[in-house]
Amino acid sequence: MASEQPQKIAILSVYDKTGLLDLAKGLVKQNIRLLASGGTSKLIREAGFPVEDVSAITKAPEMLAGRVKTLHPAVHAGILARDLASDEKDLAEQNIDKVDYVICNLYPFKDTVAKINVTIPEAVEEIDIGGVTLIRAAAKNHTRVTILSDPNDYHDFLQELEKGEVPEKSKQLYALKAFTHTADYDSAISDFFRKKYAGDGLQQLPLRYGTNPHQKPASAYMTDRPLPFKALNGSPGYVNLLDALNAWNLVKELSEALDFPAAASFKHVSPAGAAIGVPLSDVEKKVYMVEDIEGLESSGLAQAYARARGADRMSSFGDVIALSHEVDVATAKIIGKEVSDGVVAPGFQPEALEILSKKKGGKYLVLQMDKAYTPPAQESRTIFGVNLTQHRNDATITPHNTFNSIIVPKESAPLPESALRDMTVATIALKFTQSNSVCYALNGQVIGLGAGQQSRIHCTRLAGDKADNWWMRFHSRALNVKWRKGAKRADKSNAIDLLCSGIVQDSGPEREDWEKNFEEAPQPFTQEERKAWLSKMGEVAVSSDAFFPFTDNVYRVARSGVKYIAAPVGSQNDQACFETAEKLGITFVEQHVRLFHH
Repeated sequence: MASEQPQKIAILSVYDKTGLLDLAKGLVKQNIRLLASGGTSKLIREAGFPVEDVSAITKAPEMLAGRVKTLHPAVHAGILARDLASDEKDLAEQNIDKVDYVICNLYPFKDTVAKINVTIPEAVEEIDIGGVTLIRAAAKNHTRVTILSDPNDYHDFLQELEKGEVPEKSKQLYALKAFTHTADYDSAISDFFRKKYAGDGLQQLPLRYGTNPHQKPASAYMTDRPLPFKALNGSPGYVNLLDALNAWNLVKELSEALDFPAAASFKHVSPAGAAIGVPLSDVEKKVYMVEDIEGLESSGLAQAYARARGADRMSSFGDVIALSHEVDVATAKIIGKEVSDGVVAPGFQPEALEILSKKKGGKYLVLQMDKAYTPPAQESRTIFGVNLTQHRNDATITPHNTFNSIIVPKESAPLPESALRDMTVATIALKFTQSNSVCYALNGQVIGLGAGQQSRIHCTRLAGDKADNWWMRFHSRALNVKWRKGAKRADKSNAIDLLCSGIVQDSGPEREDWEKNFEEAPQPFTQEERKAWLSKMGEVAVSSDAFFPFTDNVYRVARSGVKYIAAPVGSQNDQACFETAEKLGITFVEQHVRLFHH
């Protein structure tokens, strides 16, 4: 006669006792032996259901005020044992029975630490040891043991038992939930102690607030290593770090791709300008308001930032700056003159740091970045409580590997180095620009960038209008304006922007306020004057983060002196775009990687 199957065993140890009695009733109905700890055992017994204390199998009492209840070989060997002859032998020798079901949830650590002014001893008391061990052991052995960590699963579990056995798929899902439960618990504990013990900013850096002042608390942290930057001066905000980390990525890649010092001016998680240290002409120095900077000629980094800041001074107002090399005095002197929120770089010369540390009444943000830091391949973010994860955008953009597929003209000569340089600048800038995005570049710098537009043509127009504005600033009328004595740099930038954009009002208060910036107000440009001057702009490179869906984009870039287009292909209108580019004398180069950034 076949031997009788041993009675199945369930161990119960729960803080949240929701649904516990209904569960106990269902388990007893299935002739399952109940072993429970502490308050769990007491509640089941008082309800009249048969239950034994865990000590019935451990032969050891609960101790240390209940902190040790289930931590015993009789419990964990019973849970971890597999259906192997060697395991059966070990259990028999120690007179230990297998455990088939574990029902456990944890002390309310999150609720405790959410209280105002909670102390470390109070938090420590809510760190569950035995419960986590029960859950982890049962989840590890989930091919044999069923682990329930969520009271919401009791009903379905009991229905499965009534049908005979818990399905393998259910065991897997219960185990996944259990692993998630302990991971979330451990994360809450580490977060609490990181805030308490890593207050030196090495791994946890408190921020003033999140995206907006009412979004508190906010912090920056890493779980496995110190932060890859340190604040040498000032205190970063949430948006500051979004800008700084994106901008640092940009200049690091740009400098590595072109072997020049690189700079970026970032605002609202997109570059307002980016450039490499191509030498500045005397006219460019004047346009970018740096003709009085001592040491400019010998500093490629200073020239890079002059270009990055000077391309779109309106957008760069209040920027976060990223610089690829150690910041020298010349670069610091330019920054010192501008309205800016902060700078990130791999190092700072002592005198340069002294200059920067005086800005904003001593509160100017100066971040030193670990140049050797490489982020992990996988990145994640949380939106509306939903975790998203993806492989980091580690696409490499280089002049000769990225832009070697010329589509039109079919018999085109090799691209000049200046075009390869400018397409590289534009494309790397797009990699860190909110999509949709289109970028115009010339002379190793961004001259117009359209970001975050839902329509590709609106990006192209926005970027093209900025490029046109940039070029109008080189007109003799813009170069030779007579400023009112004491006019501030920001006022000059606003006034010249209105002039070069062609939107100076004919009369009224706005016109009067504009004229106050000058000793002698310049005459606004006529449409004919603008058209004539813009026709002189040429050799511009444009890059798009995705394909051009319609020919209107090609026609628009042609109006701003574009000679080279780099873009992914894949639109049903590709051929029309190629033909239009060729007709307009534009070289169209396939850029093989879509570069959306969100």
